[in-house]
Amino acid sequence: MTYQQNLSKPVPPEAVLEFVEPGSDIIMPNANGEPVKVVDALEDHAEELQNVRIHQMHALRERRYINGEFGDHLRYVSYFLAPPSRKAYLEGHCDLVPNHFSEVPDLLRRSTKCSLVIAAASPPNRQGYFSLGTNCDYTASLIGRAPFFLEVNAQMPRTFGGNQVHISQVVGWTEVDYPLIEAHAVVPNDKDRAIAALVAERIANGSTIQAGIGGMPNALLGMLKGHKDLGVHTELLSDGVIDLVESGVVTGTHKTLRRGKIVTTLALGSQRLYEFLHENSAVDFAPVDWVNDPRVIARQPNFVAINATTEVDFYGQCASETVAGKYFSSSGGQYDFSRGAMYSDNGQGFIVLQSTTRDGMKSKITPTLTPGSVVTTTKNTVDKIVTEYGVAEMRGRTLRERAKALIEIAHPKFRDELTESARAMALI
Repeated sequence: MTYQQNLSKPVPPEAVLEFVEPGSDIIMPNANGEPVKVVDALEDHAEELQNVRIHQMHALRERRYINGEFGDHLRYVSYFLAPPSRKAYLEGHCDLVPNHFSEVPDLLRRSTKCSLVIAAASPPNRQGYFSLGTNCDYTASLIGRAPFFLEVNAQMPRTFGGNQVHISQVVGWTEVDYPLIEAHAVVPNDKDRAIAALVAERIANGSTIQAGIGGMPNALLGMLKGHKDLGVHTELLSDGVIDLVESGVVTGTHKTLRRGKIVTTLALGSQRLYEFLHENSAVDFAPVDWVNDPRVIARQPNFVAINATTEVDFYGQCASETVAGKYFSSSGGQYDFSRGAMYSDNGQGFIVLQSTTRDGMKSKITPTLTPGSVVTTTKNTVDKIVTEYGVAEMRGRTLRERAKALIEIAHPKFRDELTESARAMALI
């Protein structure tokens, strides 16, 4: 069935099929940016498609096409593995493209056809502008450069910034009404709190911070309530920032870029966060090739980047996207922010990890990385490594000094063993 194109009225989700040609590269936003009913329609008609690929960085929903059910009719290309895609990738059902988050828009423009963008959005305002809601990421960089088909969700918050799409820039839109997926705050454990305390005491008033989601970031944000005039410039905005805003800690008055604004490219959290974002002009969504650009980050003095890793070797190399030598996620924005903080005046880049695996059987500080692991943050960029036992300074330190500092923040039961390994490597 062909739907008459009348942009003033919504169409059924399956109308998207009119804009999907053989060999199409479909671009879809992160997380809640997925247009659920539109993707349902693509899956329902997958056998009619020919060599169509959906490109997305972070999936929140289990999907048949992610698990390879439709073969080459409809295939998933991931740029960051998440629970719905991790197993599928390891079993060969989907693909993974190595990347730094800041470079994804350019990678998409160079290596795909950018045939169609499908995205969730807020209802249009009276001027005809849709908002991409919780997202800006790489999707916003394609506004005006690729056709858009939008799924307008009555429950998507209207947000502001570079994620506005005018009705004249879409080929069609459909209407839905369903709640967004919530990512509830992870309760920090004692190790998370110990690491967070070590980082928090090194953050000066007036700093601009980047922190993600999880137990340690939640603990850290909770420990900043005594700080003053902090700014936020982050790739992922989560619930922890709300209390800091409401208590007057986050003001952004010392920022040099977008002063007074909370800057992000993506938001994921609870319903409280989505309500906080709705029509809140203090939150500025910007495309990831600006937010995560190390050259942009570096222009902000006293920038503090906080990122997690899974393993660190004696040289300071951080393997943050593999676990036990197998792919677990991807680079994300860790290197972007680590590099930007390095060039910021008085900037600090913290890489955090608990000293052991969950069962306590292995040290996460190792002489060399586990075979199969890949380096996310390089030894020449890493600044400070933090475990629950302390902070190891890396920048400007010799390999000998690095090894000694890392052994000092390893779990005590592994320090003798690590020391022997360092001697065998002629590092101490």
